[in-house]
Order: sequence, then structure tokens, then C-alpha cells
Amino acid sequence: MDWHPLRLTTPVKQHVFGGRAIAERLGRTGLPDGPVAETWEVSDIDGDTSTVLDGPLAGRTLRQIMVEHPEELLGPRLSPGPRFPLLTKFIDGSHPLPVHLHADDTTARRLEGEPHGKTEAWHILDAAPGATALVGTRPGVDRDTLHRALLAQDFDAVMRRLPVRAGQTVYVPGGTLHSFGPGTLVHEIEQTSDIQRHAMRTRMEDGSPVPDEEWHSNLAALLDQWHPDPRPEFHPGLDIRTDDGAVRTVLCAGPYFALERWTSGDTLGHSFSTVRILTNAGAPVAVTSGDRTVRLDRARTLLLPAALGEIHVQGPADVLIGYVPDLDRDIRAPLLAAGHGPAAIAALGEGLGPR
Repeated sequence: MDWHPLRLTTPVKQHVFGGRAIAERLGRTGLPDGPVAETWEVSDIDGDTSTVLDGPLAGRTLRQIMVEHPEELLGPRLSPGPRFPLLTKFIDGSHPLPVHLHADDTTARRLEGEPHGKTEAWHILDAAPGATALVGTRPGVDRDTLHRALLAQDFDAVMRRLPVRAGQTVYVPGGTLHSFGPGTLVHEIEQTSDIQRHAMRTRMEDGSPVPDEEWHSNLAALLDQWHPDPRPEFHPGLDIRTDDGAVRTVLCAGPYFALERWTSGDTLGHSFSTVRILTNAGAPVAVTSGDRTVRLDRARTLLLPAALGEIHVQGPADVLIGYVPDLDRDIRAPLLAAGHGPAAIAALGEGLGPR
């Protein structure tokens, strides 16, 4: 197989909370008219599986490549599962997203019949002055108190409202009640899952009303999947200076994924043994692997199979890199070597406490 960086189709969701920020602020082309709430950059969700656009694998879905070439795609450390492990998106919260949650792994298997849940993280690309997010519930809120607030649609009575600033990131464990917007543009990385439970009286797809019986059923399911304890915080990430002069900022990390932002005024080199998702947050760049060079425009993504092993990004570069980490080797050890303390490292996500 002639392995190369993979360009993929990107399903688009035109939910009512979206606007035109992905096109107008990020310069993304080829989007449909009207509100665009989400572009799914790498997806193995049933019905929305990304397909390779060019090269020897053109026309193959991500799931087909998982089946046919699991080790070359994922690398020897990652175990092939029923789906590609990561889902990444651009999300335009021009209007508020619905208040909702996603089950964690145990709850997803028990109540949703799904193999795993959905922990996610938001990296804020742009935010209007005064933008906020609802992330987790306040201390002391119990099930009955939360239920009453949801019935009244009084979310601020029970949820934590946090300020949102560009460049910050928050890691949101499964079971955490959340929302963001208006005026917020996000890059999101998460487990591959589309399970969710909403608290709203209207549908996010088209704004139509949810019938009373369905709404009460939604609230009951949400309460069964809610975890009261997570109270995530936004943070700017932790920097590591690389040998070639680039800055590697670890934005978040946990057992399911890590997200990093790499910047360089010159050519940026990146070696890897497991699959990477490379998303361009800055000006167009050239990405070289072996004897092949491809252009990557702003707000576009390449999937980098593990078989490539190394790429070079001709700068100036400002790129996001998502992957499934070995927390000790990929995150904890390099951050400690760069002088960051255990408490700061632990705050990046989960599973990073002192060993």
C-alpha cells in the first residue's frame, strides 16, 4: 500500500444553533448555504462515516480501512475496535447549544446498548467578548434539585457558568451536563459516539417542539446518566519547546484522546507510531510525507496513518494534532521534563495524577 496523508469527506450538520462562523471566521469553503453548526472532520459514526477522497484508497470508508488495514492505520499499540476511536469536529455555537450530556462508557453499555460513551474536549478557536459555557453542576445539587431546574428550564440555578476565551480548552468527561454559546467557535475531539440526552423543549436539528411525553422521557434518561461530580475548568495548556524551535502545547489529555497545538515559524517535524489527526488552525501549509507533499488549507484536516511514521509541515505553522496517547510516555514524561508540576499536568484531563 502506498500510504499517504488521507483527505476525507466531512459530514455537515445544519442544526439551528449554527451560523456562518466556520466559513466567515475560518475561511472554510465548500459549505452549504444557511446555518452550519458542525463539520465532522474525521468520523466513523454510523451513517456519517468519512470516506477517502483521493489516492489509492479513494472511495474507501474509514471503517473499511479499519477492517482491511488496522495495524497500518492505527499502529501496533492500539487495539482495533468496532469503530475508529476518535471523532473530531468544528462547531459553530453562534447560538446556544442545547443543554445535554453524553453517557460514560459504563452507562453507555448499561443503558444505551453502545460499546462506549463519549468523553470530549473543546478547544476554543474564537469567542465573543463575554461568551460563557455551562460546564457541570454546582456543588450540592442532587437529582431532585436538578430535575426541578430542568423542568423549569432554569439551567443557571444548578449549573456552573464559566467565561470562555480563545485559546483555552476544557476536558468534559462523560456524564457531565454541558452547553456553550452564543458567540463561540470550537474545535472538538471526542470518543466516537453520537449518543446524547437533551434537556430542551425544542429539537436542535430544526427548532421544532418536543412533545411533552418525549421531553419527560428525555429528562428521566438524562438524570439516569448524569454524574454530579465533574467540574471541569478551562485552561491554556502546557508548553514544551521542541529541538527544532517549535512550541508544542498540550491542550488536554486522558485515556481516550490527547489534543495538542503545535506552532512554528519554520518547518515543523512530527514523528509518531500511532494514527494522528492533523487539523490546520492557521494559514495554509504544505505537509510532506516521504516524497509526497500536499497542501492543507485553514480549517481542513488530514488523517495520518501510523504507517507514515513522520511528517514535515512547512511553516509558518499553527496546527492541531489529536491522537490516542500513552499517558506516561506521550504526556506525563515530556511535561515533567519541561518543568511542569504534577498538579498542572493532572489538570489537563483525567488519568494524569501522580504515579
